[in-house]
Amino acid sequence: MPKGTVRYWAAARSAAGVAEEPYDATTLAEALAAARERHPGDLVRVLLRCSFLVDGNPVGLREHETVRLAEGGTVEVLPPFAGG
Repeated sequence: MPKGTVRYWAAARSAAGVAEEPYDATTLAEALAAARERHPGDLVRVLLRCSFLVDGNPVGLREHETVRLAEGGTVEVLPPFAGG
């Protein structure tokens, strides 16, 4: 099973209580399910509004079960940002 890093930004970082942590997952869906188990409080709610980058590529509207993770990869968790 691939191992890599999940990086949390802004509100996701605050909700998780960490800036980053390892993943051990084959798909984005598996990595996010593990994150929800590790951080069952606010992160569960925050993840519903987040967008994701996998190895620098936007996930967009793809089903998370179809997004494969690579060995040594990075998942960026990006909550909505205020803009102007």
